[in-house]
Amino acid sequence: MKKTLVDLFEASVSKYPNNTFLLEKTGKQFEPTTYTQVKDQVYRLGAGLQALGVKKGDTMALLSEGRNMWVIGELSMFYAGAINVPLSIKLEESNDLLFRLIHGDVKFIMVSGTQLKKIRAIKDQLTLVEKVIVFDEQKEYQDKEIALEEVLKMGDEFLNTHTMDEFLSVGRSIQNDDYATITYTSGTTADPKGVVLTHRNYTANVEQALTLVHITEEWRTLIILPLDHCFAHVVGFYIMMSVGATAATVQVGRTPLESLKNIPLNIKEVRPHFILSVPALAKTFKKNIEQGIRAKGKTTVRLFNMGLKVRQIYFGESNQDFKGFRYLLKPLVWLFDKILFSKVRESFGGELRFFIGGGALLDKDLQKFYVGVGMPMYQGYGLSEATPVISSNGPDLYRFGSSGKLVKPIELKICDNEGKELPLGEMGEIVVKGENVMAGYWKNPESTADTVRDGYLYTGDLGYMTKEGLLYVKGRFKSLLISSDGEKYSPEGIEEALVEKSRYIDQVMLYNNQSAYTTAVIVPNRDQLIRKLKEQGLSLDTEEGRKAALQKLDSELNKYKKGGEFEGMFPERWLPSCFAVLAEPFTEQNQMINSTMKMVRGKIEKAYADRIAYMYTAEGKQLLNQQNLDALK
Repeated sequence: MKKTLVDLFEASVSKYPNNTFLLEKTGKQFEPTTYTQVKDQVYRLGAGLQALGVKKGDTMALLSEGRNMWVIGELSMFYAGAINVPLSIKLEESNDLLFRLIHGDVKFIMVSGTQLKKIRAIKDQLTLVEKVIVFDEQKEYQDKEIALEEVLKMGDEFLNTHTMDEFLSVGRSIQNDDYATITYTSGTTADPKGVVLTHRNYTANVEQALTLVHITEEWRTLIILPLDHCFAHVVGFYIMMSVGATAATVQVGRTPLESLKNIPLNIKEVRPHFILSVPALAKTFKKNIEQGIRAKGKTTVRLFNMGLKVRQIYFGESNQDFKGFRYLLKPLVWLFDKILFSKVRESFGGELRFFIGGGALLDKDLQKFYVGVGMPMYQGYGLSEATPVISSNGPDLYRFGSSGKLVKPIELKICDNEGKELPLGEMGEIVVKGENVMAGYWKNPESTADTVRDGYLYTGDLGYMTKEGLLYVKGRFKSLLISSDGEKYSPEGIEEALVEKSRYIDQVMLYNNQSAYTTAVIVPNRDQLIRKLKEQGLSLDTEEGRKAALQKLDSELNKYKKGGEFEGMFPERWLPSCFAVLAEPFTEQNQMINSTMKMVRGKIEKAYADRIAYMYTAEGKQLLNQQNLDALK
């Protein structure tokens, strides 16, 4: 059965014409836009794109903060038969943006006023680009730029001179397997991979995700994640759209920091029923709650801590466990909720039923905290290549530490290094098959063939299934770095460059498992360091010499940072903030190198777990720490 995003949108408008679809605040309050009003704007812009010369199969890019025009812009692309390349506003480096726009064969760009300067900086190199549609009015427009209002006028003219059937014929001609978006994931060097998702990938994942959480047309959400993110796409607005519910976006500030500060206020104004989150945001919310409690004095702090403990014991680690004696706590739970936690929830609008956390693993303490205050944070799991939702905890079933139940329908197996299926309970690579599995990587058949085999997506994530039907995700089966906000990045390119371009570094392994910064373990080339020190009249036999050697290694890493020789080669956030020098190399003998001369990361991480943990302390982050000095003796 044909079910594209155009079909989904048309069905929702027909079923929920007067429901509020989008909420946006540009002035003093949030203004609603109904499904019918959104359709009118989508038709105008879609017709404008057709008049502008957008053809079926063309790729367009969208670079903007979250707002109504983001959602309207993407939908209008589909009515012109185009494919969206959603771009992150975090992409500051022109080479990152440039690669995506050139590799994606982008012909038309939609951009907000605040992001326009990034496009202007590189537009001379964008030879394929025909038009840049600017959402916000500008004092002057440069070559190829056109105001959104102009495109809308062209749309009005097009709709006046063509029949509605002529306009709609393009959108109606789209099939399930036609491409909807190309979402670029962080690459190792200048080559990120473009995840191609079809219309059916999206609509299938909407159906699958709704088997985990029951959402009705009265529900509201405030999307605080970037809209270019696959998670925000599916769960933020396409799920809401499919059931006639409402999606609000955060008020855009003049700076990213101002937008961030708008989140708590916007939550109170929108009063969402659920919020999508990542661990970094969850920690910020927790800190804000605790600060608010501390401001009320010691008695409130004591009451809060006592109430939190009572509620955490009562609710436990799963809603599936027998409560037993814990039922005796029910009156206390009710009391604390009435006098304290209901007021805490008021700062989140008072109607928040739960958060859903994705991106990276939520620690148990964080989950216990939110269950305690009565706003559970459910761990979910997915990846862009799966559109993205694969599993999640939810109101029907949650267990801390797990990533919840699988969506339906989906096929999942756990495989070993050889791709053989492992028995229930054993740990291996998570492999899935379903209508949500991507079409492949854009113009990258090798990576596609490596990742999708016989319809199965090899996620590169490590995990296992339990008899209870819960998926546990334990980290990377492969080597991706995962930051505290859930962003993922492959370290191999940085590691190769450090070894290749520095004669003082023999081996290096980067590490980041949901932490605030990336670290590295380094095997130095002692001979080269000794030679360098000799030129300075120093040696590794003295503390002064060892300090100079560490400073030399540090200067090699700094070459990739701002002002350095190789600045911009890699995003700075993934470069190591500090490193641990190792006394012995990785070899086949100590099993830290395999037969193909690749590092066995799991073995290295295990062997140097203490050194890695030390780098996340104030002392260990210091370059000239004692452990580094001792390793050079």
